[in-house]
Amino acid sequence: MLNVKVLSGSMIAALLAIGSHLTLISTPGAAVAPVATNALPEAVKVAQKTPSASLTISERGIGEAKLGMTFGELKKALGSTAQFKESSYFDGLDAVAVSQSGKVQYWIIYPFRTKLKDADVIEDLMTDNPNYKTVEGVGPGMTLKQAEAIYGKATLGYNTDYESQEVLVFANQPNKKIRFAPKAEGRQYAGVYGASQGIVHETNKYQPNAVIRSVMVRK
Repeated sequence: MLNVKVLSGSMIAALLAIGSHLTLISTPGAAVAPVATNALPEAVKVAQKTPSASLTISERGIGEAKLGMTFGELKKALGSTAQFKESSYFDGLDAVAVSQSGKVQYWIIYPFRTKLKDADVIEDLMTDNPNYKTVEGVGPGMTLKQAEAIYGKATLGYNTDYESQEVLVFANQPNKKIRFAPKAEGRQYAGVYGASQGIVHETNKYQPNAVIRSVMVRK
């Protein structure tokens, strides 16, 4: 697994530090419960559309990119339909952008100041492409209100020790390896926070235009 201390930027460290903390406080005294399809409201079940395998976000990976496969294996699987470009993703993370039909599908995050080689194992993936969704239908661009109808109450938070990068977890989120980041256009934070003197800031309130900015899966 990648050592978060050698990664450029601090998004991964923030997701680990805050995301784990928020997961615990979102369901006090209990593990995160799996989402049962028959427990979802009828309106949600009707709106839900299971994505194709090539567009699915799961604990195993994003689309064709799977955690544990090598970069070379992914290149072979995608063939000439994909382009790979070294890029700096938001918050300064070093990454390879994987594009198809001129659009970035997802990013492979890799250690700071290194170069991703064909033999390297994929351990971190991130996407903000709204075509990708979990099997329950949650993905980038979805409003937090819509996501709450599927995954339960949202808890947002940031940690001033990690450059105040905001993260998001849901009360009934089925898998901790899938991590969400929120955003609200025109606002510094998607969450609405009260005054606090502490390092970790948490809230269940969010801006009316708050959406899921990106989804990350890590080994």
